[in-house]
Amino acid sequence: MSELYQSLSHSKWDCKYHVVFVPKRRRKAIFGQTRRHLGQIFHGLARQKECQILEGHLMPDHVHRCIAIPPKHPVASVIGFLKGKSAIAIARLCGKERNFSGEHFWARGYAVSTVGFELEQVRQYIREQESADGNSGQF
Repeated sequence: MSELYQSLSHSKWDCKYHVVFVPKRRRKAIFGQTRRHLGQIFHGLARQKECQILEGHLMPDHVHRCIAIPPKHPVASVIGFLKGKSAIAIARLCGKERNFSGEHFWARGYAVSTVGFELEQVRQYIREQESADGNSGQF
């Protein structure tokens, strides 16, 4: 259990999410210099939020990430932070140093799904826990 789960002060957790987001109008903007630096930018931003990017891939018109987010951080907040700060970093890579908020790079939404145990595996685990405890009873 200790290798699978991470720890906070009062909890053990394993919260992984598959996240996909796109540039505005799905323009093919993730090329060249931007592409070379974007991986480092995302990893640095994730560390600021105590998150870890487990896997990622930059396509020309979208980004895939598998990211572990602690339960104390809302998923929407972390994704908003990653998109907002990376847009500012991309703008700076393109030479816009001053007074740029980065609001014109990423599209507004994103797709997210949880990554974890299969439902049947969880049900079996729960059934086995009942017999391991010696208690019999369902609720």
